[in-house]
Amino acid sequence: MPGRMEGKVALITGAARGQGRSHAVRLAQEGADIIALDICAQIESNPYPLATEEDLAETARLVEKHGRRAVARKADVRERSELRDSVAAGLAELGRLDVVVANAGILPMAMGDPDPMDFVDATDVDLIGVMNTVAVALPHLPEYGSIVITGSTAAMMPNTTDNPMMGPGSAGYGWAKRILVEYTEQLALQLAPRFIRVNAVHPTNCNTHLLHNEGLYAMFRPDLEHPTREDVEPAFTMFQAMPIPYVEPVDISNTVLFLASDEARYVTGQQIRVDAGSLLKFPMGPPS
Repeated sequence: MPGRMEGKVALITGAARGQGRSHAVRLAQEGADIIALDICAQIESNPYPLATEEDLAETARLVEKHGRRAVARKADVRERSELRDSVAAGLAELGRLDVVVANAGILPMAMGDPDPMDFVDATDVDLIGVMNTVAVALPHLPEYGSIVITGSTAAMMPNTTDNPMMGPGSAGYGWAKRILVEYTEQLALQLAPRFIRVNAVHPTNCNTHLLHNEGLYAMFRPDLEHPTREDVEPAFTMFQAMPIPYVEPVDISNTVLFLASDEARYVTGQQIRVDAGSLLKFPMGPPS
């Protein structure tokens, strides 16, 4: 029985691990071939380790395990020329492009001395990186193509990432995600006459390296010298109306799959939360 993505090709940034890898595998399960991009290098301001070339190769292997083709390329979303070359390589091998998942993102946090470059790096990746991805992919999208942007509930909660204690990188993350809300809606309006859909998915805490790292743990449990996952999970759980500490990457991937598929052919300009009710519990943001 054909899958919901049979015959389609999806471009995914930040695909080496976390949500990006999950999206690649989930779309491949439904029949899509994948162009998987990731920087596979460290960004100095980002305190937790980013993905590696081995991680990206594993994503390609998992896609191919489902009988689909994968073009895996190192590319920095801050560099439009790298993205353009990678899209060209994917098109040369796979022949078309139907879906764009602009997923790459970082959350630099102040661990030591805050630096204004942390803000610059966060916005360059989380905002400009999305715009660069769309810019190079858009000329190749057909009618009923789909663009899915990874946002965050931080875009809709005041005071979640503007806390001075979290540093300029976190402020840049929150600001970038808020701008992406309007960007999604404006881009959807501009592309509607071409039947190209643009939607954003806004996760709450998600079980990835962006959440599970020493810097973020320390923000949640400053009373402990070296907090562990077990130490912070009760604090994570308070953010959601449903009593869970975080959602899984596949929970986001299932929404991405719907938006990428023809089932969502008239769904555009939407801000879809996968947040276990976090914004129902804290519509104005969690207490500081």
